Amino acid sequence: MKQLIAGVIGLFFISTAALSQSKYKADEGMVSFFSSAPLEDIYAENKTVVSLVDLSTREIAFVITIVDFQFEKSLMQTHFNDKYMESHKYPKATFLGNIISPNELKNPGNYKVKVKGDLTIHGVIQNIEVDGEIIIGEAEVEASSEFTVKLEDYKVKIPRLLVRNIAEEVLVKINLTYYPVQP
Repeated sequence: MKQLIAGVIGLFFISTAALSQSKYKADEGMVSFFSSAPLEDIYAENKTVVSLVDLSTREIAFVITIVDFQFEKSLMQTHFNDKYMESHKYPKATFLGNIISPNELKNPGNYKVKVKGDLTIHGVIQNIEVDGEIIIGEAEVEASSEFTVKLEDYKVKIPRLLVRNIAEEVLVKINLTYYPVQP
């Protein structure tokens, strides 16, 4: 898995060797999730996301280190990593996909986008399609999206005793700022 992720990112950078203003990298921003269940709400955020986007080819990639999700309660973080996400076996979540609409992302402005690709969580790959927004500025690109993830789709098991503590679906929010790739 590590080799696959490194290979994909390596290929992206090789394909971006001829530097142009259409290739951007984000290493600041946040991915968060929220789970609301009858007995407890769970919120976590991760500020160590790495993402690449090429506005000319419309390719986009994310890599998120699971253990970097921060929780308000340390016990929640421990259970999340050890019991549910098994971050020792599945240390990363990834997304590899394409912006499928609108047709053109050249000029500064706000764009409602649709993105489609493969989301890998807990070692399971699912093809997803989500809506989002891209704001192209003079020196940076901002991207955001909100979508739900069903835990069972990624074989994340919730023990029967905790079914009232953990929702079957979580709301994922992504907010990133990209800067031009430098040679």
